[in-house]
Amino acid sequence: MYDHIRRFLLAAAVFLLSALVFTFIRSRVEGYGFLDLWSGRGPASEGFTSPVTPRLNAGDVEILQQLDDEYSKLAEAVLPAVVSIDTTVVRRQTIPLPLLGVQHVQDYLAPGSGSGAIISHEGHVVTNFHVIEGASQVTVTLSTNETLPARVLDGSRELDIALLKIESKHSNFPALSFADSNKVRTGQIVFAVGNPFGLSGTITQGIISARSRRFSDNSRDYLQTDTVINRGSSGGPLVNVQGEIVGINVALYKGDSNSDAWQGVGFAVPANEAKLVIDAVLSSPAGKRTQPTNPGYLGVALTGYPVRIPEGEGAGTIGVQVEFVPAGSPAAKADLRPGDIVTAFNGIPTKSPEELLTRIKMGEAGATVHLTVWRQGQLGTLNAELTSAKEQRGP
Repeated sequence: MYDHIRRFLLAAAVFLLSALVFTFIRSRVEGYGFLDLWSGRGPASEGFTSPVTPRLNAGDVEILQQLDDEYSKLAEAVLPAVVSIDTTVVRRQTIPLPLLGVQHVQDYLAPGSGSGAIISHEGHVVTNFHVIEGASQVTVTLSTNETLPARVLDGSRELDIALLKIESKHSNFPALSFADSNKVRTGQIVFAVGNPFGLSGTITQGIISARSRRFSDNSRDYLQTDTVINRGSSGGPLVNVQGEIVGINVALYKGDSNSDAWQGVGFAVPANEAKLVIDAVLSSPAGKRTQPTNPGYLGVALTGYPVRIPEGEGAGTIGVQVEFVPAGSPAAKADLRPGDIVTAFNGIPTKSPEELLTRIKMGEAGATVHLTVWRQGQLGTLNAELTSAKEQRGP
């Protein structure tokens, strides 16, 4: 019997000693005193004091606070006039049937998307031509999430600008105005607005990284920007700090062919080019204007700014100055020379390089055009026949 009592007391002593060792180790790890447990106090409470004021007052960063407020004010003013565009395009695919030795041709509906900007209170929308090309159905979604049908009026495939009309009884849509893209400066702050990857109402901020210094009708002239432009942003506006459209976002530069995301370089069609296309569409009878199947080429490089005729006939008239004429080009055959100032194209005044080049690109190869030219104090007319721009730019 005494053996049982001794074994019981030994087990109790071992258990008590183990409990004391465990408690001691726990007190060291959790940071409270060993005797606190026996005094009933238990572990010490965790201290936590949260600050109730920011490290800086608004007055300490007054300029940044104003900039922050103005960025938000700009976004609130611009976003209601930017729409998401959804399209349905009928595409055709060929399915081989090896067992039958034939191929089956099948049509299917392919969805597409892009962005656009409302530019009239009646609901006219500017976007890229490639966004709506071939679409059998077009709808726009407003910033209020209301979806409405839209009709394609026309545009320019060559300049990648199209004009839509929202089919609605609304007559007071929020709309954006155009800036003069001739006055856009490198380094100027701009904002790209659109629906990248279907994320509506997205606005990004950056600058004009570069703009063309030399203009030619055998190359496209874009505004370069470092604002974030991704797939789905095409057709959205690039705006200045006043909310005016300086360009229509058209593309991102893919330095890495495996990437479909922004890499710091985006492009936009200058506002003046977009306006010329829109004016041409609005001035043409509905359904009467046709896309040039073979856009024209004159062969002329211009200085990047408008000039005034300095003296003689037409003194003070604004025009654009010829900088270079390639040998054998239609311009050279028409006797257009470096230093000439072109004041009109088919009788329409040319007040900027973009304006003249846009009118050339909207022409059809084979058409004869009339240039009003100032040279050595005299105004005259030169006739030139446009050739194919496609042949100049290659495949």
